[in-house]
Amino acid sequence: MTEQIIQTSGAVTAVMAAAAAIWGMVRWARKITEGAKCQLRSDMLRIYYRRREAGAIRQYELENFILSYQAYRALGGNSFIERIYQEVRQWEVLT
Repeated sequence: MTEQIIQTSGAVTAVMAAAAAIWGMVRWARKITEGAKCQLRSDMLRIYYRRREAGAIRQYELENFILSYQAYRALGGNSFIERIYQEVRQWEVLT
């Protein structure tokens, strides 16, 4: 009986350790996601504020902006960038 209790407590400890490890990975993944969203938002805003006054954007900048926007939205980005994206899409594209 004592041996069975020891085995059971060992199994419970192993399960709890695995759960803690998984939770740690989930927290780490959330931080990485938030960091990626922050960097993407920063990149898009840099392009936006640099080109806003002219109302025109270079082709390669637009492509980068669109790819960043798509990644940002896939990571759960907010509607603030949506408004900026819609404005940028109306600008003249320079080659």
